[in-house]
Amino acid sequence: MKNITLLSFIFLFLQSFAQDVKGKWITIDDDSGKEKSVVEIYEKEDGKLYGKIVEFLEEGADPDDACDHCKGDMKGKKLMGFEVLKGFEKNGDKYENGKVTDPEADKTYDSKIWVDEDNPDILKVRGYVSVMYRTQEWKRKKD
Repeated sequence: MKNITLLSFIFLFLQSFAQDVKGKWITIDDDSGKEKSVVEIYEKEDGKLYGKIVEFLEEGADPDDACDHCKGDMKGKKLMGFEVLKGFEKNGDKYENGKVTDPEADKTYDSKIWVDEDNPDILKVRGYVSVMYRTQEWKRKKD
């Protein structure tokens, strides 16, 4: 009986590790379907998750590009290091009550994120406007 319990524990530990949202994720352009950037998701001292752009994958992208068309506190911020995910709190297998920002459209949405239960290398990023939503799929970056 001890062996079964130990094996169950190891399986659950490995499964929870594989489905961790922290790490690097490749974003996909909705229109072209091409890989666009790498976002690193990490936890801050407040215990919430955040995600910032750490790499551009598009040809011709300049790491010094800024969000010149953005409004408010986003105006003029460099896109490299830009926090596109903010303030996500763990709720079961999902992280909720966060915000996702699309710097190209200068829009911020209420959001939740979670690892796809069928494929731990896919992150679901859902943004809401009222009762309407759209879900993107990001791919886990393999180093």
